[in-house]
Amino acid sequence: MTGRFVISEDGRGGYRFALVANNGQTLAVGEGFASKVACVNGIETVRRNAPEAPIDDQCVREG
Repeated sequence: MTGRFVISEDGRGGYRFALVANNGQTLAVGEGFASKVACVNGIETVRRNAPEAPIDDQCVREG
């Protein structure tokens, strides 16, 4: 099984999603959304746009 997206209420009447690995570690967290539908759409946007996204390292120093 691969990671999963977890939707939760944010305490302000909105919703957030997190991408969680099999070991329970949170890998990424989405912004706050006003509705659950918008949150699910945010998940679908990530799925569509980042399946093989390159790394754009804009750090000034090495490390």
